Amino acid sequence: MAIEGSLRELTIHDVFQMLDLSRKTGTLRVTSESREHEGTILFERGRVISASMRGSPMPLGQLLVRAGRLSEEDLTRVRAMQAAGDTRRLGEILVALELVGARELDRQVRLQVETVVFDLMSWREGLFSFQERDIGAVAIDAPVHVSTESLLMEGARRIDEWSRIVDKVPSLAVIPVLATAPDDHPTRLDLLPSEWEVLAAIDGVADLRGIAATLGRSDFEVAKVMYGLVSTGVVELRDARPSYATADGSAHPVDPTRELAVARDALTAGRADEALDAARRAIGVAPQNADARLMAARALRRLRRYGEAADELQRAAKVAPGLAEIHLELGYAALSRGDLRDAVASWEQFLREAATTAPGVDVVRQAIASAMQLHAVLEAHAGV
Repeated sequence: MAIEGSLRELTIHDVFQMLDLSRKTGTLRVTSESREHEGTILFERGRVISASMRGSPMPLGQLLVRAGRLSEEDLTRVRAMQAAGDTRRLGEILVALELVGARELDRQVRLQVETVVFDLMSWREGLFSFQERDIGAVAIDAPVHVSTESLLMEGARRIDEWSRIVDKVPSLAVIPVLATAPDDHPTRLDLLPSEWEVLAAIDGVADLRGIAATLGRSDFEVAKVMYGLVSTGVVELRDARPSYATADGSAHPVDPTRELAVARDALTAGRADEALDAARRAIGVAPQNADARLMAARALRRLRRYGEAADELQRAAKVAPGLAEIHLELGYAALSRGDLRDAVASWEQFLREAATTAPGVDVVRQAIASAMQLHAVLEAHAGV
């Protein structure tokens, strides 16, 4: 029996957790028309044993070559053995011929699985389908058994890291260019090989997603490297002015005002993920737009991604420190984590900065009174 659904109803995190808890064995396929991607994950009793991405393929053999663990000649020789009738898996042959150590093979396969899974975790739209089946006959170069729980925990950490990266790298649609170094800038760069690889791929035309596809690396890896290059002044990012395809096939540039209107309508209709996507598009074009960041924070709060919402509010406060609505949202964020004291402080700041007729003022006054009353009851109970 197949399990199918939309990522707007269940996130990848929810799907993985469900398959882990029910100890399912079979194939999970996740597709996204907007990304033109398809990810395939194989599960065995709830644990991930293999993962691949159609939109940015990186077979194990090429992964080992790119990592400097295997030569092209040796890979060609092993593939010729398989074509001649050797039924062993690629990983088995490599270890048997001592071309790659068992531990290194396992590490590289795990990295491959993690790259695919963490990429899928960033998808907010698409469809998933899980089919229970015997995977014993499925061709896998080198299976591993990765704890789904550990993948979910690491995925959450990366999402948190993304929230910091977006402060300097607002969108994967931006185009990196080499910055003009000032006279007092060090002329020698101390970069890791992976950073040099990204730097060498900058041509002033490709955006971050294009660079990631060219290098066969994840969007997260490239964005993380770019964050460091931008922070040190080596690279500058240009607005790519992303465009949308209309019904007749023509394209038009992203308009932040229009995207904010789309975000507001989506949030009012309860479609928080759609609102977040629209707000992010507006931020990608206008990163200093405090309203866009505020809208993103509201959508994140609705999605219960409270940490990311708080980070977005801090960015909004940097570009518009006098915007009263920021303190309103900070109060809600504090309340969501059970911090009544911070919630009341933020709401009081909102009342000081907002007009007496501003929307939400009366509600905030009532919320402050209720929060203080609840705080007094809790303190009294704690003192008993």
